Amino acid sequence: MNKGILHTITSFSSENILADRKVILDGLIAYIKEKHKNNETIRLNFICTHNSRRSHLGQIWAQTLAYHFSIKNVYCYSGGTESTAMFSKVAETIEKQGFDVIKLSEGSNAVYAIKYSANEHAIICFSKKYDDGFNPQKGFAAILTCDSADDACPMVLGAEKRFAIKYEDPKRYDGLAEMDEKYTAKSLEIGQEMWYVFSNIH
Repeated sequence: MNKGILHTITSFSSENILADRKVILDGLIAYIKEKHKNNETIRLNFICTHNSRRSHLGQIWAQTLAYHFSIKNVYCYSGGTESTAMFSKVAETIEKQGFDVIKLSEGSNAVYAIKYSANEHAIICFSKKYDDGFNPQKGFAAILTCDSADDACPMVLGAEKRFAIKYEDPKRYDGLAEMDEKYTAKSLEIGQEMWYVFSNIH
């Protein structure tokens, strides 16, 4: 794994996660544990309204931390209730936190390859609807990362489980002096919670 990411992960601790958040995460932990125990494939689809910020961070950190804790057969995806673009500040933020970010295409919906380890498959990130052909069509857990996606998706077609694990949108700080700080904090918040999830799979 990239040294920069390992350095970032050293800041994570379960003591930094509030009790009520642990309760919210416990359902996802139980789901992954059961799959892992039965040697089943674990597919996680992180869903937000625009698939531009929080859902990508969930996908990236979950895939990275599954690898970090040697949890096999984990495949992470992201999608939205509509398609826009992965916001460039997300790529910039995770690069500072140790990921290698390769921009594969330009345009209004750029495609990024995110590498957490030189020898592992890249995580492919671009904005898409949650049911896009790039994502699994059945047998996955839908993880709703924002209020509006949770409200808009009372039922996610093909999902065998649905978890509402919501995060405040850093978009509200776009263009403000504290923008970098808030995006960094949001990535670390999501990373730490995914660290907590996968550290409890055994």
